[in-house]
Amino acid sequence: MSALAPLFGELQKVGGFYFCPTVIGKFVYQDRKMYQPERSIQPLEASLNAKIERHFDSLDTEPDVLSHFFADKRSANTKRAYEKDVNDFFESMTGQPATPDSILEFLHLERSSAVSVVLKYKAKLIDRGLKEATVNRRLSAIKSLVAMGRKLGVCNYSLEDVKGEKVTKYRDTSGISSEAFKAVLLLCDRSTLQGKRDYALLRLLWGNALRRNEVSQLNINDFDPDERTLRILGKGRGTETEVIDLGEATTLAMLEWVERRGRSPDSSPLFISLDFANYGHRLTGDGLRKIVVRLCSASGIKKVISPHRIRHSAITAALDATDGNVRKVQKLSRHKQLDTLMIYDDNRGKDQQEVTALLDDMVF
Repeated sequence: MSALAPLFGELQKVGGFYFCPTVIGKFVYQDRKMYQPERSIQPLEASLNAKIERHFDSLDTEPDVLSHFFADKRSANTKRAYEKDVNDFFESMTGQPATPDSILEFLHLERSSAVSVVLKYKAKLIDRGLKEATVNRRLSAIKSLVAMGRKLGVCNYSLEDVKGEKVTKYRDTSGISSEAFKAVLLLCDRSTLQGKRDYALLRLLWGNALRRNEVSQLNINDFDPDERTLRILGKGRGTETEVIDLGEATTLAMLEWVERRGRSPDSSPLFISLDFANYGHRLTGDGLRKIVVRLCSASGIKKVISPHRIRHSAITAALDATDGNVRKVQKLSRHKQLDTLMIYDDNRGKDQQEVTALLDDMVF
């Protein structure tokens, strides 16, 4: 039996039977451990009784409404616009930019007092000569701030009684003719890097009626020259992308620009700034606007032309080319509401001018 000693320890003989005290001791220890439930329950009780603040922010403090308000917006441009409008409200009514304390003070007002303050602010905006759309946008920012306060439980009123100004959307949808736009394209010196970039930009704005931010946000890997497609972040779609088709001339112009620019990572901006101070940086929406203004002015166009005015021009030209097929042109413009596109068609048709001419002839 001594041969088993290395495995089990020293064996002892009692009443004709051998046993190992060390092994029996282990069984006794395990048996005792299994029948002591209080030891396993204690950690569970401690976890259940733990304060929520161990894992979450304290619920006793007032929330930072402004931080939550901005965090709820996906677009950086939207955040900047709302920040500007909220600060304008507080600067106009308190003399200081918005702070967490001043926002909570406003949100803790009685409903009648809050409505009175916002109505006074609206009157100031009108006295400053701001357009109806601007007044409505700034009121909308304050209403959204109040709505966030209600969600967070620090505000018990709404501003539904504060009405905005009546606005006619897209009253002026005029732009430039296709012939005038051809003259602008001819100004691009396509033997230079800048000329190739500007030519590709202009063709893309016209051929696909894109908004300037949709162009500014493009990366190289969004452009597929083989399939002649472009992946864009449409307005109001968050992070959702959509793929649009490109015309042959636009595809060639963009391909020339990409090849002449040289190799770059696929995640690089598709259109970059070429001036000395910002070379290689993403071309901003404002940078794109300046290119359009410069070239259109140089071509002799009297009215100020912006990227959005080119979008208007392209949509109007598309309606002319399709004999007013708004359903088909909606695929180009990507307007969610067909009524918006109908305004373009009505303006294109010059219906009011035609009826006025008929009335004139009646009394001539």
